[in-house]
Amino acid sequence: MTHATGQFITLEGIDGAGKSTHAGWIAGWIDASGRTVVATREPGGTALGEKLRALLLREPMTHDSEALLMFAARREHVESLIRPALARGECVVCDRFTDATYAYQGGGHGVPFARIRELEQWIHGDCQPDLTFLFDVPTAISRARLDQAHVGGRDLDKFEREEGAFFERVRNAYLDRAAAEPRRFRIIDSTRPLASVRAELETHLIALGSR
Repeated sequence: MTHATGQFITLEGIDGAGKSTHAGWIAGWIDASGRTVVATREPGGTALGEKLRALLLREPMTHDSEALLMFAARREHVESLIRPALARGECVVCDRFTDATYAYQGGGHGVPFARIRELEQWIHGDCQPDLTFLFDVPTAISRARLDQAHVGGRDLDKFEREEGAFFERVRNAYLDRAAAEPRRFRIIDSTRPLASVRAELETHLIALGSR
């Protein structure tokens, strides 16, 4: 990649795929291997980004506004946190990045991919992930997990409340991106037991560390 000496890992997947369950574990594994790691998320990662996150997850808005706010938060995130950490030679683990915008705003909500690509090139064209884990589950499993979380008392955000057809479009957009960039993506079958998923993650992390 064209960024500096650090390594940039992103985690992607539809809501309910189990992605966030593994984010802390991945950061902990890297830390235990002796490397400095910065764990962060999108939207968010900075004080301004977290304020924009609250708007993006809760407030109704046009799909174009949604995409623009995502990239506004991302610009702050890249310039004030991600890029400096990579320049210091650190490892950055980010829960969602621009692939999520292609999947959710593009695939899910119909914002043209060409428009998203223009924003990507403007905002962080020279700062791209080295490795992306795509946690994949069928949309029926995603929906069942979200319904269970809601019954358990969790207040679902506006994306998590979307219909199954939306998640199907999002999942397909993710899988299309993974097919187009097989060197960067690792598709993780997240229907398997936790131990099996983490064993596979460890294999990929070891391979990344040896690059």
